[in-house]
Amino acid sequence: MVTRRSRALVLVLSVPVALFFVVGGWLARTMSAQGPSTYEHLRIFEDVVSLISRSYVEQVDVDRVMHGAMHGLADGLDPDSAYLDKTQVAAFQRKAAPPAGDTGLELTRQYYLRVIAALDGSPAAQAGLQPGDYIRAIDGQSTRDTSVFEGMRLLRGAPGSTVRLTVLRGTAVDPHDVVLTHAALKAPAVSSRLAAPGAGLIRIPGFTADTAAQVTREVTTLRKAGATRLLVDLRGTATGDLDAALPVARLFVRSGTLSYRQERDAEKVAVAAAAGDGSISLPVVLMTDNGTSGAAEVFAAALHGNTRASLVGERTLGRAARQKLVALPDGSGLLLTYQRYLMPGGAAISPRGLSPDVAVAQPTREFGVAPPAGDPILDKALTAEPPAPPASPGA
Repeated sequence: MVTRRSRALVLVLSVPVALFFVVGGWLARTMSAQGPSTYEHLRIFEDVVSLISRSYVEQVDVDRVMHGAMHGLADGLDPDSAYLDKTQVAAFQRKAAPPAGDTGLELTRQYYLRVIAALDGSPAAQAGLQPGDYIRAIDGQSTRDTSVFEGMRLLRGAPGSTVRLTVLRGTAVDPHDVVLTHAALKAPAVSSRLAAPGAGLIRIPGFTADTAAQVTREVTTLRKAGATRLLVDLRGTATGDLDAALPVARLFVRSGTLSYRQERDAEKVAVAAAAGDGSISLPVVLMTDNGTSGAAEVFAAALHGNTRASLVGERTLGRAARQKLVALPDGSGLLLTYQRYLMPGGAAISPRGLSPDVAVAQPTREFGVAPPAGDPILDKALTAEPPAPPASPGA
């Protein structure tokens, strides 16, 4: 029999869950699409809470249980959606500048926090952290229930201060402690060199408002040096606003759809090449790995989907979506994915990513061991066959 106390506890826990569905009118749309199944889930939730209240070995801490339940709801959506407590919401809404010191890590979630990539030249890159490393703890605090938003905040600090990460790599059972010193980081610029006669190599470490101009400048330099084709290195490129990729894609694509933006229950919005686009007509090969994420994926999808580049390396991460904060009445909130980017053919980039035309594994190195000699992805890219360039000549 359900007691009065059990009913009160069910009410306390069920209201925030219902709010999750109500936000943005989602509940009404869900009910029409799924019928009574949503109500059934809420009834099961109520039964579980009642059972915990009656039968758990000790008195239930309502706040702790609710906090865990809301985390679980958000974690079941995607790695970037998250439940934020009141303190985290206040920090998000203040938009206060974080501490100036950073480690250069970009994170996602998979059981623990997981490294997407380390920014070129950053403390994390110098320490050898690489895509796929699991951050099991930050300064001794487990990341098992830490959101990406909170994890990125924990990695900031005053320049010169340190942060200790407990890292798991590959199949290693024993964790490895890595101490990083916070530094004031600047977005690294696009760079280039001749990788072989006729083969110009461009490194794009991130996407900013200046990236298109930087790429144009580097391509001009490479052409003067004799480049007749381009290799664009997007490995570990995981920073930048998603829209910052589109002006760079326009340099290479003369006509066609570059991408789509899609929100729930709305027509997808096409982003197309325009008159004057496609000034760079050299054949292109893109090098990718599991650290290729976000804006880099939007750029790669635009070129690959318009037959302007082939992909060599590893599958990209699959993380091309935006989040917004939805505040809840008690001061907490949901950081909720509301928009995603699609490939030119209409398939979503998230969560599968882009598959390479020529698959080559990025070597994994052990902690304390020098990186393996050679670069198999670059070697394969040098011999890969890029798509034929556009008919009319460009830059």
